Amino acid sequence: MSVLRWRRRRGVRTRVTVVATLVAAVVLLGLALAGGRYVEPWLLDGVDVDLRTAAHTAERDVESGRTPSTADGLSIRVLDTAGDPVDPGARPALGDAHVSDLKAGLAVTVPGAGMPTRWAGTVATAPDGAQRLVVASAPLAGLAAATASGTQWLLGLAAAGAVVVGGVAWVTTGAALRPVARLRRSLRGLPPGGRLPEPESSDELGALTTEFNDLLAGHDAVAERLRRFTGDAAHELRSPVASVRVQAEVGVAAGDGAVAQETLADILVEAERLSTLLDGLLMLARADAGELPVAEPVELVTEARAAVERLADAPDVRVSALVPEAWALAAPSEVELVLDNLLRNACRHARHRIVVSVLATRAWVRVVVDDDGPGVEPEHRGRVFDRFYRASDDRARSSGGTGLGLALVAEAVRRRGGRVVVGESPDGGARFEVSWRRHDRDP
Repeated sequence: MSVLRWRRRRGVRTRVTVVATLVAAVVLLGLALAGGRYVEPWLLDGVDVDLRTAAHTAERDVESGRTPSTADGLSIRVLDTAGDPVDPGARPALGDAHVSDLKAGLAVTVPGAGMPTRWAGTVATAPDGAQRLVVASAPLAGLAAATASGTQWLLGLAAAGAVVVGGVAWVTTGAALRPVARLRRSLRGLPPGGRLPEPESSDELGALTTEFNDLLAGHDAVAERLRRFTGDAAHELRSPVASVRVQAEVGVAAGDGAVAQETLADILVEAERLSTLLDGLLMLARADAGELPVAEPVELVTEARAAVERLADAPDVRVSALVPEAWALAAPSEVELVLDNLLRNACRHARHRIVVSVLATRAWVRVVVDDDGPGVEPEHRGRVFDRFYRASDDRARSSGGTGLGLALVAEAVRRRGGRVVVGESPDGGARFEVSWRRHDRDP
């Protein structure tokens, strides 16, 4: 846990440098220790080369009948194949196994009282035809010290290499993060609505800058939408609240009971309008927070007929179901909200009749609401689903709408992956069409 806390408190540059240094130290020290095991064999290989060279030189002397000459620092002996001396010297301290290895051309190390001795030899044929074992030897003075010193040098070089790797990692990481630091300073100094200058290179920094600019654009759009929504909400709430206040003052000032009763009725209407507006704002707030009811199969033909039955004082409304059943994958409360708001909107603007059509394709189910009212002009169709947006005076507050109904429709449909569009009805009015993904019922 302490290591994790340390990592969280350190910057990327420090963490990368520490990790690179530790990895380099582990690898290089491991290689140094492994290499230290080969220091002694490497030193012995050098001694063996000198011994074999001297033994082959002495071999030629023996084959020519001459007495072998002594090499500098090396001892040359001539033995028979059993290891007994043929020259005037004493018998060397070679065992039978050593003699066998020497005749086979192998070098051997023979421990001694003071220091070990290294032997190498070859078999020569004397002029009289006798086989002779010509050997060369040298004391291994300082071999252990040289081996230890070589291992220490390797470990020292490994430690120095780890330090160098750490320094290089520190410098290169700092150079790599320098553009990020500049990007951070640019972010701090950005004015409202500003964007970061995008680099010409198409590397990770360029991609990061693009992502930042996209994020800033989204943030600005959300801030602007929130600002506009807050202003519109305050403006919409001011009207019913002011109306309730004025009418309450009139009711208090009036001495006539009939006037007070009429005023209370007007206050009730404004209070219901205010309640509807607040309910719409609450639904939109929940939608913005990402609250999504559990989806389940909903039969749209039945829901459309139920929505028509809920209408009060509606014009001629007809449900045209082109399929016996149309199942959508949504929440029943969402479908009810969508149908109720579409029908109420149509009722406010229709002159004589409304037609509700339910259609189905292989992938989608659609509900189409046509009215014979004034319709929606093409220039307003792109914004008619915005919150508090009204296309014209005949879609003003006097029509009974809050400006949130169609926004709630669009939000409920789109968050289920559906589509909502507005166009022109064959009757000359408006056509609102919503589409949900179709759900195939199990047989």
